[in-house]
Amino acid sequence: MSIKTYLLGSGFVLSTAFSIYFSASSGAQTAAQTVPAHTFDYQIGAILYQQKASEYRALAYQAYNLARLRLDEDLDKKSVKNLPKAERKRPRAIIVDIDETVLDNSPANAYSAKNNLPFNVKDWYAWGEMRKAKPVPGAVDFLNYAVSKGVKIFYISNRDEPQKQATIDNLKSAGFQDVSADNVWLRQSPANSTKEPRRADVAAKYRIVMLMGDNLDDFSNVFERKSILDRFAATDNARELFGKRFIVLPNAMYGTWESAVYNYERLTEEQKAERRVNALELP
Repeated sequence: MSIKTYLLGSGFVLSTAFSIYFSASSGAQTAAQTVPAHTFDYQIGAILYQQKASEYRALAYQAYNLARLRLDEDLDKKSVKNLPKAERKRPRAIIVDIDETVLDNSPANAYSAKNNLPFNVKDWYAWGEMRKAKPVPGAVDFLNYAVSKGVKIFYISNRDEPQKQATIDNLKSAGFQDVSADNVWLRQSPANSTKEPRRADVAAKYRIVMLMGDNLDDFSNVFERKSILDRFAATDNARELFGKRFIVLPNAMYGTWESAVYNYERLTEEQKAERRVNALELP
């Protein structure tokens, strides 16, 4: 697939990792339910990496520093002259995911791992209502800088619509400017997690300068529900876009990458643990 075809397919249009994890999980529990001890030990290293590793912070700063560099390039009048005339006067927009892109939910994951709890809606909603998620390093400075330059930020997340007010409150308390019901677009139905229509709605009125997320589904439906090998192929095909139009944040805790390991099947926690071990590549 050519880059041009890829872009047309995407429409330049996280998943929220919790919702992806939920859709791929077995039981789709609506209430907390413990499972055998140590089932979630595999997540502890990923959670500690996000919470305690300076390397994680460096990667987040690196992503947002690169985003600012790309935005400054786009703001340069010389760059605008290279655009088609129809695009030159369109207002700029940046699309960002929320969870693990601008807000850090690792405390919620830590609670689940420490208590041997699978993802469940009750605990996820309860965490959101706390409004305690801290900003990802570099996110506040960059997005507020973009706002100061007249760029419209759209927060497109697969958090559920009932979480909207708590999400807006959390974003504001974390220090993000220009946050309202008009630019925080959450998932309207758990049965439909694709972000493509929402990205298309932004593209209809704005020129999208870049998209930022921790999950490839945050960038295009080209990546959605693909096998591991097909995700590799789609990523390789879009290699020229990463670091330019697509800026990726690190997240080893959860995401579509994990769903692909399970082949998007509804499995028990024990079956998923077996799949993870069997997916390891050995010498």
